[in-house]
Amino acid sequence: MVVYVLLFNARTDNEGIHTLRVDDCEDIVLMFENKDDATRFAVMLEAQDFPEASVEAMEQEDIEAFCDSAGYGFKIVPEGSLAIPPEGRVDELDWDPNAELAAAPRHPEVEESGSALSQSELDRLRQQFENLL
Repeated sequence: MVVYVLLFNARTDNEGIHTLRVDDCEDIVLMFENKDDATRFAVMLEAQDFPEASVEAMEQEDIEAFCDSAGYGFKIVPEGSLAIPPEGRVDELDWDPNAELAAAPRHPEVEESGSALSQSELDRLRQQFENLL
């Protein structure tokens, strides 16, 4: 079965997968049955100042094998579920979003400082989020 997961810096040497920390002890990977549900979750993460995540289709068996090898848990998010990211974030990431930054593609609408989004990017995100709701 094909599921959708959220990847940061997809298809680069610094690729990372989004996980949720459960009970301060286990990280789980969310596997969405529906691409729109995964996209909605990714947009909500961006609104919480996460790096932009891409929604990637993968075989469920491949993600489960990855989780087993990496010591992660996993959870299927059924189609139509309104998964909402938790408000809290972990203090330290297992993945460094800035590593190999030169290899990651640059987004033309992000200001040179890298810390602020342009108005057109904010409008695009807002419109994308409204379309999903």
